[in-house]
Amino acid sequence: MAKQSKPKRRIDTAFRVENIVASANLKVELDLFNIAMEIDNVEYEPEQFPGAIMRLKEIGTTLLLFKNGKIICSGAKSEKQIGQSIKRAVELLEKYMQFPEDKK
Repeated sequence: MAKQSKPKRRIDTAFRVENIVASANLKVELDLFNIAMEIDNVEYEPEQFPGAIMRLKEIGTTLLLFKNGKIICSGAKSEKQIGQSIKRAVELLEKYMQFPEDKK
């Protein structure tokens, strides 16, 4: 008896981007305590987690801010949205930044 071949099935490989995670290093020191005290939508509980959580509701992303100036951006659906998020964060954080050369 001849072996019957299975009919070829088409597999849908379409996708859509749901969440891009990006990192940035501002190369500054951030004052997380004062950032959380003075900027809306920022939470900082150092006994729970070493970074502050900034929610940029108007852009739809969440950023993790660390004292060493590193940022993790999540929730973006495009590189453009990541760029907008980091630019907005820098605007909000500017007065809480200490540059390495200022420490000397």
